[in-house]
Order: sequence, then C-alpha cells, then structure tokens
Amino acid sequence: WQTGLMSCCSDCGVCLCGTFCFPCLGCQVAGDMNECCLCGTTVAMRTLYRTRYNIPGSICSDCCTAVCCSPCSVCQLKRDINRRKKMGIF
Repeated sequence: WQTGLMSCCSDCGVCLCGTFCFPCLGCQVAGDMNECCLCGTTVAMRTLYRTRYNIPGSICSDCCTAVCCSPCSVCQLKRDINRRKKMGIF
C-alpha cells in the first residue's frame, strides 16, 4: 500500500468522505474498479485490488482489516487508487 491504514491526514478529503458518508466512498471505490456499488467495502474488493497491484498481504489480513476497521480500509483503498491514477498506472 502506498499509505498506511491510519494515514488519514495524507488525503483529508477521502478521510472526511469515509467518516461522514462511508457508503458513498464505498461506491466510489467500486466505480473506480468497475464493480457493483455494493461491493466497494468488501474483503473481496480489497483482495482483488491487492492482488492486481502485487501488494503484499493475505486474504486473512484483508478480512481482519475490512472487518475490524472498515472505514480505514476503504479510505486506504481510495487513497491508493487516487495515487495510482495520478501516476497513470491505474
């Protein structure tokens, strides 16, 4: 991952969206990945993204992260997507 799980200050807009409109952020993530809006906050979405970009981790770590800290998990995913878009590799 390009940012840590708790690196909310690295993109305050994403953090605010995740805090006050978590379903909206999940839909943004799903839309970025051409998936159903209902999938944006799932373990499967996190695992798909992580494997697509060869990010170290496991399904178990994805599950723990998504279940124990869903808002932080989705914020981290959206920050990573935004950074990859800026670099032209998304």
